[in-house]
Amino acid sequence: MDLGLWTIAAAEPGRTALVDPDGREVSYGELAAKANRYALGLRELGLEVGDCVVLLQPNGDELLAAYFAAIQSGLYVVVVNWHLVGPEVAYIIADSGAKAFLAHERFADVAVAAADEAGLPASARFAVGDVPGFRRIEELGAGLGDGRPSERTAGSPMLYTSGTTGRPKGVRRPLTGADPDQVPAASTWFFGIFGLAPFDDHVHLCGSPLYHTAVLNFVAISVQLGHTAVLVDRWDAEEMLRLIERYSVTHSHMVPTQFRRLLALPDDVRSRHDLSSLRVMIHGAAPCPLEVKRRMLDWWGPVVTEYYAATEGGGTVINGAEWLRKPGSVGLPWPGSTVRVLDDSGAELPPGSVGTVYLKMGDSSFEYHRDRAKTERSRVGDLFTLGDIGHLDADGYLYLHDRRSDLIISGGVNIYPAEIEGELVMHPKIADVAVFGIPHEDWGEEIKAVVQPAPGVSPSPELTSELLAFAASRLARFKLPKTVDYLDELPRDPNGKLYKRRLRERYVSS
Repeated sequence: MDLGLWTIAAAEPGRTALVDPDGREVSYGELAAKANRYALGLRELGLEVGDCVVLLQPNGDELLAAYFAAIQSGLYVVVVNWHLVGPEVAYIIADSGAKAFLAHERFADVAVAAADEAGLPASARFAVGDVPGFRRIEELGAGLGDGRPSERTAGSPMLYTSGTTGRPKGVRRPLTGADPDQVPAASTWFFGIFGLAPFDDHVHLCGSPLYHTAVLNFVAISVQLGHTAVLVDRWDAEEMLRLIERYSVTHSHMVPTQFRRLLALPDDVRSRHDLSSLRVMIHGAAPCPLEVKRRMLDWWGPVVTEYYAATEGGGTVINGAEWLRKPGSVGLPWPGSTVRVLDDSGAELPPGSVGTVYLKMGDSSFEYHRDRAKTERSRVGDLFTLGDIGHLDADGYLYLHDRRSDLIISGGVNIYPAEIEGELVMHPKIADVAVFGIPHEDWGEEIKAVVQPAPGVSPSPELTSELLAFAASRLARFKLPKTVDYLDELPRDPNGKLYKRRLRERYVSS
């Protein structure tokens, strides 16, 4: 069978494309029909090729229908982090030049505030459910028939980089002019990296919000390749095991935080579910402590595969068997991807030397929307960097140390917080931990740890002594935190990324 949402919908309209978070099964025919109606509606609003639509919606068929509507209409589509507040969403609406805003009633207050501040006309506001001042989503494309837009050309997601430092920036790629019914070869190639072929009874489990680049990519490509995508609204460890068994899930995209919560389940819960359908469980987005990775490999076997990649393009991958030979590595470059480690002058460093990691993916290009200065700062020649620090070994495997922005320099020594966090988090009384540098008059910076205690554990001087003694048994003295503070919960987004800047601001005056 040929690939692609619309091709599959024509050939097998009853085939299941999605399982919504409420358990409702959505067929390819239903999803394609809704995407067509929304595409016609956006055209009627006056949106043309190259225009932008912004989505503020939870995981569900409505979000994906709107996404595919944009993809067949030559539009840029921005899926917004629904943890943002009104002014932050308003900034993205204005910065992207959005001509339409499709929201959900769950985020009504934020949607109204954002649309008002951005000056978006009432005619461009639509909502799933009831939102004051918004037209119901059922009106978008209503009465325009069951056809498809007459002008069809491939659109593109426009993902905004994490706003942990300054304003987020949209990664905007040139539109290709391709036929949206033709699945890009890059999609089948990308899934091929992980051993995922079209159809082949694959079922993808999506347990993270679709506003994340990788999460959206994995679901959209799964649908295009004939895989059923099971969507989760709020991830829960035991529920994930149930869903794997219920739907014979073959692959998922995960983060280390989810691994740790799975490992924390009682043994009888972990052994209760049949997980034999798993073929590849892919993780990335955040550093994974070595012990957590080993324990997941012991439990699930070599199906656990890690990758390192960027919204901007390029990356590495390593399967479970390779990782056991190269513990701590994030793998070899993808076919067509270039990975280099450069010093501060832009010169390439030899194997084993630590520097800034630079990437490139084939001949692809991008720019940060309306921020040429940031685009240029991230580049050396045709390579770009996310600001990660790492090294390549003699076999070309990449090892990451930390983000350059998180690097602690104390007494002239480089200290990598991720290494310290990876050791401390294995203490049974720690649920989460962040390590960062704060100013010190003599040393330049000193190491601060902020700990989220495990359930039932109360902060105390005795706990601090216990944690520092544990750290001292696993880390060199110069890597030990000088002070430990406690919070009920550390600020992380649902995909596991830590908002470390927010913590550091508590201790560093502006």
